[in-house]
Amino acid sequence: MFKILEKRLLSAGVYYMKVNAPEIAKNRKAGQFVIVQVEEEFGERIPLTIADANSQEGWIVLVFQAVGATTYKLSLKEAGDSLPTVLGPLGNPSKIEKYDAPVVIVGGGFGVAPCYPIVQAHKAIGNKVIMIICARNKDLLIFVDEMKAICDEVIIMTDDGSAGRQGVSTVPVKELCESQCPPAEVIAIGPPIMMKFCALTTKEYGIKTTVSLNTIMIDGTGMCGGCRVSVGGKTRFVCVDGPEFDAHEVDWDNMMMRMKSFKERETEDYHKCKLQTEAAKLG
Repeated sequence: MFKILEKRLLSAGVYYMKVNAPEIAKNRKAGQFVIVQVEEEFGERIPLTIADANSQEGWIVLVFQAVGATTYKLSLKEAGDSLPTVLGPLGNPSKIEKYDAPVVIVGGGFGVAPCYPIVQAHKAIGNKVIMIICARNKDLLIFVDEMKAICDEVIIMTDDGSAGRQGVSTVPVKELCESQCPPAEVIAIGPPIMMKFCALTTKEYGIKTTVSLNTIMIDGTGMCGGCRVSVGGKTRFVCVDGPEFDAHEVDWDNMMMRMKSFKERETEDYHKCKLQTEAAKLG
């Protein structure tokens, strides 16, 4: 069993959870993820990126959004509770290279959290890191203080202008690509539509761009095929070939279409689970 050491609400529906998992903490690298099961029997398995870890203290951090029945059940867990299964680390680690030019990392929504270990890894080898944090409004911004503590520069973008600059991620990405010292690499993690337009923006300037994909995943070991994507015209599996890929080779439209497959069912199960939980509380 994996004991929950800390839990807090970061923004509407987005939770921070510190979990005791010594072996995973010792072996994980930036960019990797775990498969979590909330219920011991017949529970759904969900992939969550490792947002932070401490190998000496033996904990990892998971940041998730309650959008379906399983993530809602996970959000009901408190410090002191345990999770029956946390499997990992899974996936290929981020490729961290030393550059003379800056690395620009773009995080959208709760996708900012998995950017954190990647920022840490780039800073550890001496790269300059410019972080772009994007959200619909100021109340949905997360990991701002953490990023400011380690990044060389942090740019805040909100759709409504309630914090930082008003606009979307591609605005500062385009500005940086056109600057006197364009980025050596752009890394984007967040909603697929955000990653797609970041890729379209950087492609115009021939700048290497990496994305971490968050496709539908079941077993996390390459057996089910649910997480398949088309990259460079070839079928790839996010769990074993990724989760990071060349953004300019991803078939974004196909990926986004596949990700909608269970959206209606996911929303339905979320509301059903929430109603059952509230009814149980009322007796």
